[in-house]
Amino acid sequence: MATRTGAVFLGEYEHALDDKGRLTVPSKFRAGLGEPFVVTRGLDGCLFAYPMDTWQSISSDLDALPFTSANARMFTRMIYSGAVEVTTDRQGRFLVPNNLRQHAALDKDTVLIGVSNRVEIWSRERWDVFCAQAEADYQASAEQLFQGKSD
Repeated sequence: MATRTGAVFLGEYEHALDDKGRLTVPSKFRAGLGEPFVVTRGLDGCLFAYPMDTWQSISSDLDALPFTSANARMFTRMIYSGAVEVTTDRQGRFLVPNNLRQHAALDKDTVLIGVSNRVEIWSRERWDVFCAQAEADYQASAEQLFQGKSD
């Protein structure tokens, strides 16, 4: 399993994808992501952005999966084939490749959220739907995940 090697990403930021497909990385995330960083297909219909050291750790974990497992082959193909190293311009923007824009249904309004060791990039619409669904299960999930652990 990947271990923490760098920044902790927190918060939620709204940004618009420009007409050329560029997205601004919030300044609070830029230093932690570094240059270059990796963007790839995420889970739940979003994109994942990783600092290079975290990506290398995840890559090592993926490389350790058995190639004889169909699930491992499928997952690593999807993660690696969607991965791209990106850098930001002077305004803190990077070009989101078309295949990744399609995967995450990114059109104009986006939300970038910090999730511990990664940044997730969501379409505003998908993020709103996810939050509405997750809100109903939030407390029950917490109780189940932390059952028996003391405060």
